[in-house]
Amino acid sequence: MFIQDNSIIMDVKKTFTFILSEIKPKGKVFTPFNVISGAIILLGIILIIFRFAKGLGAVTNLSQEYPWGLWIGFDVVTGVAFAGGAYVLTFMVYVLRMEKYHPIVRVTVLNGFLAYVFYAGALLLDLGRPWNVINPIIGNSFGVNSILFLVAWHFMLYMIAEFIEFSPAIAEWLGLERIRKVLNSLTLGAVIFGITLSTLHQSGLGALFLLAKGKIHPLWYSEFIPILFFVSSIFAGLSMVILEGTISQRVFKDKISPEHRASHDEIVIGLGKVAAGSMFVYFFMKVLEIIHGGEWNLLFTPAGYWYLVELCGLVLIPCIIYAKGVRDGSTKLLRVASILTIIGIIVNRLNISIIAFKWDAPVRYYPSWMEIEITLAVIFAEIWVFRWIVNRMPVLNEHPFEKDIG
Repeated sequence: MFIQDNSIIMDVKKTFTFILSEIKPKGKVFTPFNVISGAIILLGIILIIFRFAKGLGAVTNLSQEYPWGLWIGFDVVTGVAFAGGAYVLTFMVYVLRMEKYHPIVRVTVLNGFLAYVFYAGALLLDLGRPWNVINPIIGNSFGVNSILFLVAWHFMLYMIAEFIEFSPAIAEWLGLERIRKVLNSLTLGAVIFGITLSTLHQSGLGALFLLAKGKIHPLWYSEFIPILFFVSSIFAGLSMVILEGTISQRVFKDKISPEHRASHDEIVIGLGKVAAGSMFVYFFMKVLEIIHGGEWNLLFTPAGYWYLVELCGLVLIPCIIYAKGVRDGSTKLLRVASILTIIGIIVNRLNISIIAFKWDAPVRYYPSWMEIEITLAVIFAEIWVFRWIVNRMPVLNEHPFEKDIG
């Protein structure tokens, strides 16, 4: 018994020593990216401390008329849409058994998990009393029929599901073979559970705006906002996967096996095909919405011109480029389409949550420079954590044990 206990203590010590050694930076420290992003993160931390010490009014332009600003409109509503690639990819690989996308599952799940941790976590910055974040989770003051109650539970459970999906990589990194086998056995169930939650909370975010019919411009308000949010999260997530995959191919090229690098173009073309199809569905729904909504006259106003820029310039055109890129087998066109799509999602989400929200109010909300800086700090902090994990854990390189799932 004593020998067994001593062995466990030695294993814990070895694991702890290994983790401490892995914390140390790898590669050059003072690169242009590290210096610039590090300064932004440092300033962001200072401003966050100032925000919690002095309150929202000290760093934001939020008010009783505009309680939701950039931190909700971009960090949460937009950021969660970009995390949609995780549930789409896991559905394609583990449910539809499309094995050619297997090489990018882990990195996509990691991106999705970090997006929820950082962007949904940034929600705490926007709460006047952050310690009350537990209220929508337990239904206090909201009720169990509240959309916020549903979204809060979906967010929390989905983050747990994604962590379980990624956890075998952590076990492999730590050399915990028995634990890895147990976690692998849980992955398929976590994937199915996570997909269910994703379809609910992506649409749930849109459902929040159903309560603001009199505040959102008629061109952007729709009873189908929940469905539109869900459909758009498909091509938003896949576009982010394409862009991040392109960047990872260059930044982490030493971590990617030759076989995976050779299959990258085929994967991008396949993702572009799904993105093009979902974008066409979204565009068709928007056109039907205009036709049946009878808002044609609003298209010939300044707001209408901006709406057409979003719909035609940042939905229809990227959809056509995606379709042409798939037909011609051009990854360059697909990357261009992914960038335009990402811009389009940002514009759409900010239109609904900020720009077209209370569009006729005499006093408008504009984010302060401190709100923008903190948002940039959150983004760069996520990139730093992502880079640290990819450089140490089996995320982009071969992970043969993962395929024994299911």
